[in-house]
Amino acid sequence: MDMFLIRRPSQPEIVEFLDQSRELPLSYDPVGIARQSPPGFNADLASAVIGRGRQTFERAKRALSEWRHYEMGWAEVFPKGASIEAGTVVAVLVRHLGFWSLNGCRIVYGLGDRHPGSSFGFAYGTLTNHVELGEEIFEVMLEPETEDVIYRIKAVSKPRAALARIGYPFARHFQERFRRDSISALRRAIAEFEQ
Repeated sequence: MDMFLIRRPSQPEIVEFLDQSRELPLSYDPVGIARQSPPGFNADLASAVIGRGRQTFERAKRALSEWRHYEMGWAEVFPKGASIEAGTVVAVLVRHLGFWSLNGCRIVYGLGDRHPGSSFGFAYGTLTNHVELGEEIFEVMLEPETEDVIYRIKAVSKPRAALARIGYPFARHFQERFRRDSISALRRAIAEFEQ
Protein backbone atom coordinates (compact mmCIF):
# COMPACT_ATOMS: atom_id res chain seq x y z
CA MET A 1 0.00 0.00 0.00
CA ASP A 2 1.28 3.49 -0.86
CA MET A 3 2.01 5.91 1.96
CA PHE A 4 0.12 8.72 0.20
CA LEU A 5 -3.54 8.17 -0.66
CA ILE A 6 -6.20 10.26 -2.39
CA ARG A 7 -8.90 8.94 -0.05
CA ARG A 8 -9.11 7.77 3.53
CA PRO A 9 -8.05 4.10 3.69
CA SER A 10 -10.67 1.56 4.74
CA GLN A 11 -10.37 -0.38 8.00
CA PRO A 12 -9.23 -3.56 6.14
CA GLU A 13 -6.57 -1.52 4.30
CA ILE A 14 -5.30 -0.11 7.62
CA VAL A 15 -5.19 -3.63 9.11
CA GLU A 16 -3.22 -4.85 6.07
CA PHE A 17 -0.82 -1.90 6.40
CA LEU A 18 -0.28 -2.74 10.09
CA ASP A 19 0.33 -6.41 9.30
CA GLN A 20 2.96 -5.46 6.71
CA SER A 21 4.50 -2.88 9.06
CA ARG A 22 5.21 -5.40 11.83
CA GLU A 23 7.91 -7.02 9.69
CA LEU A 24 9.63 -3.79 8.67
CA PRO A 25 12.82 -2.38 10.21
CA LEU A 26 13.25 1.11 11.59
CA SER A 27 14.23 3.63 8.93
CA TYR A 28 17.07 5.09 11.02
CA ASP A 29 19.86 4.07 13.37
CA PRO A 30 20.59 4.11 16.28
CA VAL A 31 17.56 3.93 18.57
CA GLY A 32 17.67 6.89 20.95
CA ILE A 33 18.51 9.63 18.44
CA ALA A 34 15.69 11.84 19.79
CA ARG A 35 17.68 12.18 23.01
CA GLN A 36 20.39 13.92 20.96
CA SER A 37 20.43 16.37 18.09
CA PRO A 38 22.21 14.41 15.36
CA PRO A 39 23.59 16.30 12.35
CA GLY A 40 21.39 16.25 9.27
CA PHE A 41 18.16 16.02 11.27
CA ASN A 42 15.68 18.70 12.31
CA ALA A 43 15.45 18.74 16.10
CA ASP A 44 12.15 20.07 17.42
CA LEU A 45 11.05 20.57 21.01
CA ALA A 46 7.70 21.75 22.31
CA SER A 47 6.71 21.84 25.96
CA ALA A 48 3.82 23.35 27.87
CA VAL A 49 2.44 23.38 31.37
CA ILE A 50 -0.80 21.39 31.16
CA GLY A 51 -1.86 21.53 34.81
CA ARG A 52 -0.69 21.24 38.40
CA GLY A 53 -0.36 18.61 41.07
CA ARG A 54 0.04 14.87 41.45
CA GLN A 55 -3.58 14.07 40.42
CA THR A 56 -3.18 15.98 37.17
CA PHE A 57 0.12 14.19 36.56
CA GLU A 58 -1.60 10.81 37.05
CA ARG A 59 -4.33 11.84 34.61
CA ALA A 60 -1.71 13.01 32.12
CA LYS A 61 0.07 9.64 32.34
CA ARG A 62 -3.23 7.86 31.69
CA ALA A 63 -4.05 10.15 28.75
CA LEU A 64 -0.62 9.61 27.20
CA SER A 65 -0.82 5.82 27.59
CA GLU A 66 -4.25 5.88 25.88
CA TRP A 67 -2.91 7.96 22.93
CA ARG A 68 -5.27 10.82 23.80
CA HIS A 69 -2.58 13.27 22.64
CA TYR A 70 -3.52 12.13 19.10
CA GLU A 71 -7.17 13.17 19.36
CA MET A 72 -6.96 16.21 17.13
CA GLY A 73 -9.33 15.43 14.28
CA TRP A 74 -6.76 15.20 11.49
CA ALA A 75 -4.38 12.55 12.84
CA GLU A 76 -5.20 9.11 14.27
CA VAL A 77 -3.33 6.09 15.61
CA PHE A 78 -4.24 2.48 14.81
CA PRO A 79 -4.94 0.14 16.40
CA LYS A 80 -7.07 2.12 18.82
CA GLY A 81 -5.82 1.62 22.36
CA ALA A 82 -2.44 0.29 21.21
CA SER A 83 0.04 -0.58 23.93
CA ILE A 84 2.91 1.83 24.48
CA GLU A 85 5.28 -1.01 25.32
CA ALA A 86 8.51 -1.26 23.34
CA GLY A 87 8.03 -3.28 20.16
CA THR A 88 4.41 -2.26 19.55
CA VAL A 89 3.76 -1.23 15.94
CA VAL A 90 1.21 1.47 15.13
CA ALA A 91 -0.05 3.14 11.98
CA VAL A 92 -0.40 6.92 12.04
CA LEU A 93 -3.07 8.19 9.64
CA VAL A 94 -2.80 11.87 8.74
CA ARG A 95 -5.16 14.01 6.65
CA HIS A 96 -3.16 16.60 4.72
CA LEU A 97 -4.11 19.12 2.07
CA GLY A 98 -6.70 17.04 0.23
CA PHE A 99 -4.95 13.68 0.64
CA TRP A 100 -4.02 11.15 3.34
CA SER A 101 -0.82 9.48 4.46
CA LEU A 102 -0.42 6.25 6.38
CA ASN A 103 2.83 5.88 8.32
CA GLY A 104 4.32 2.97 10.24
CA CYS A 105 5.99 3.48 13.65
CA ARG A 106 7.35 1.21 16.38
CA ILE A 107 7.55 2.03 20.09
CA VAL A 108 11.29 1.92 20.79
CA TYR A 109 11.53 2.73 24.51
CA GLY A 110 9.67 3.97 27.55
CA LEU A 111 10.54 6.84 29.86
CA GLY A 112 10.13 7.08 33.61
CA ASP A 113 7.80 4.93 35.61
CA ARG A 114 4.02 4.55 35.50
CA HIS A 115 3.83 4.53 39.28
CA PRO A 116 5.66 6.77 41.78
CA GLY A 117 8.06 8.67 39.52
CA SER A 118 7.91 12.24 38.27
CA SER A 119 8.39 11.45 34.57
CA PHE A 120 6.48 9.15 32.22
CA GLY A 121 6.35 8.64 28.48
CA PHE A 122 7.54 6.77 25.45
CA ALA A 123 9.27 7.20 22.12
CA TYR A 124 8.45 5.80 18.73
CA GLY A 125 10.61 5.46 15.68
CA THR A 126 9.69 5.54 12.02
CA LEU A 127 9.57 2.37 9.96
CA THR A 128 10.61 2.17 6.33
CA ASN A 129 6.99 2.84 5.25
CA HIS A 130 6.85 6.26 6.95
CA VAL A 131 7.12 9.51 4.95
CA GLU A 132 9.62 10.86 7.50
CA LEU A 133 12.71 9.34 9.04
CA GLY A 134 13.31 9.81 12.77
CA GLU A 135 12.18 9.40 16.34
CA GLU A 136 9.72 11.22 18.59
CA ILE A 137 9.41 11.35 22.39
CA PHE A 138 6.13 12.04 24.22
CA GLU A 139 6.65 12.73 27.92
CA VAL A 140 4.79 14.18 30.89
CA MET A 141 6.71 15.40 33.92
CA LEU A 142 5.82 16.58 37.40
CA GLU A 143 8.11 19.41 38.52
CA PRO A 144 8.83 18.76 42.21
CA GLU A 145 9.28 22.41 43.27
CA THR A 146 6.32 23.99 41.47
CA GLU A 147 4.00 20.96 41.07
CA ASP A 148 3.61 22.00 37.42
CA VAL A 149 2.73 19.17 35.05
CA ILE A 150 4.64 19.60 31.80
CA TYR A 151 3.98 17.87 28.50
CA ARG A 152 7.05 17.65 26.27
CA ILE A 153 7.37 16.51 22.67
CA LYS A 154 10.86 16.09 21.29
CA ALA A 155 11.49 14.92 17.74
CA VAL A 156 14.36 14.51 15.34
CA SER A 157 13.37 13.96 11.74
CA LYS A 158 14.06 14.49 8.10
CA PRO A 159 11.94 13.76 5.04
CA ARG A 160 12.28 10.25 3.59
CA ALA A 161 9.62 9.94 0.86
CA ALA A 162 10.10 11.94 -2.34
CA LEU A 163 6.78 13.76 -1.89
CA ALA A 164 7.78 14.73 1.67
CA ARG A 165 11.07 16.16 0.34
CA ILE A 166 9.30 18.07 -2.44
CA GLY A 167 6.66 19.40 -0.06
CA TYR A 168 9.15 20.02 2.74
CA PRO A 169 7.79 23.45 3.85
CA PHE A 170 4.31 21.89 4.16
CA ALA A 171 5.73 18.94 6.08
CA ARG A 172 7.39 21.31 8.56
CA HIS A 173 4.10 23.20 8.92
CA PHE A 174 2.26 19.95 9.75
CA GLN A 175 4.92 18.96 12.27
CA GLU A 176 4.54 22.30 14.06
CA ARG A 177 0.75 22.04 13.91
CA PHE A 178 0.93 18.49 15.32
CA ARG A 179 2.89 19.64 18.37
CA ARG A 180 0.50 22.51 19.05
CA ASP A 181 -2.66 20.39 18.55
CA SER A 182 -1.22 17.50 20.58
CA ILE A 183 -0.74 19.78 23.59
CA SER A 184 -4.36 20.93 23.27
CA ALA A 185 -5.58 17.34 22.93
CA LEU A 186 -3.76 16.23 26.09
CA ARG A 187 -5.20 19.18 28.03
CA ARG A 188 -8.72 18.22 26.87
CA ALA A 189 -8.22 14.59 27.89
CA ILE A 190 -7.06 15.63 31.38
CA ALA A 191 -10.09 17.90 31.75
CA GLU A 192 -12.39 15.02 30.74
CA PHE A 193 -10.83 12.76 33.39
CA GLU A 194 -11.54 15.42 36.03
CA GLN A 195 -15.29 15.37 35.33
